[in-house]
Formats: sequence, structure tokens, C-alpha cells
Amino acid sequence: MKNTNTNTSGSPKLDRKTIERNRRIHMKSLCFKLVSTIPSNYLKTSKDMLSQQDQLHLAATYIKHLRERIEKLKGEKEKAMNMMMMSNQSNNRIFNTGSELPLLEIKDLGSGIEVMLISGLNKNFMLYEVISVLEEEGAEVVAANFSTVADKIFLHVSCSG
Repeated sequence: MKNTNTNTSGSPKLDRKTIERNRRIHMKSLCFKLVSTIPSNYLKTSKDMLSQQDQLHLAATYIKHLRERIEKLKGEKEKAMNMMMMSNQSNNRIFNTGSELPLLEIKDLGSGIEVMLISGLNKNFMLYEVISVLEEEGAEVVAANFSTVADKIFLHVSCSG
């Protein structure tokens, strides 16, 4: 009878040992998968030279690095989206029909100026009039052009001096 008891009591121990060994093998394979996702240029030494604990620490550090990068990129994306929205609002303001026309925008470029005049078709600003005013003020016109889009006239003049 003792033999049957030891066999039955020995069997669960073997099962626990087998279960534990399988668990360790599984954990080792998961650790290997985790470390294999770390790019080699991020490693200072070979993956084979590091202990498993060092590999896990390196993986955790890399994950933290990726999270920081994600946050940084999200911030840059949000900043770019805000700039696009502001640009779209500016473009909408320019292309809207309305009472805010004519719109005059003058940019100081350091070595010169840039003038943008937007008016409606019913308000006639002649390009030569804009150029003559700029020349009277001492600016030398380098380039000038105009275009008509929908019911808007766009005058663009680049000056130096």
C-alpha cells in the first residue's frame, strides 16, 4: 500500500515540476520575443552578453523612450494641427465674401517688404496705383502680379529697399 501512496503522491510532484518547467520555458520565450523587438542600434552591447534581468531592464527603458517619443510627436502633431486650423481660418477669412474687403497685408522681410492687397471686383484698385504709392515712399518694386479668383482680386507686390 505504501507503494501506491508514494506513486500517487509522487505523481503530483512530477506534474508540478513539469508545470513549473513549462512555465519557465514559456517565460523565457516571451523574454526572448521582447528583447528581439529592441533595435540593435539601441543596444550598447550584444544581446547575448546581457543577463536576462539586464535585458528586461533594457526593454523597459526602451519602452519608456518610445512613450516619451510618442508624447513628443503627439505634441508636435497638435501644434501642427493648430497651425493648420489657424491657416484655414485665415484662408477662410480671405475667401469669404464680405465687408472686410479690401484687405491689406504688409510684411517686413528685413531687406524689403511684401504687399498683398485683396479687394472685391466692385472695388477697383489698379496695380499701377499700388506700385506708384510704394515708389513714392522709396521702395523699389522687384516683382508685381495680380490674379482674380471668384469675386476677389489679389494684388501681390515684392519690394526691396
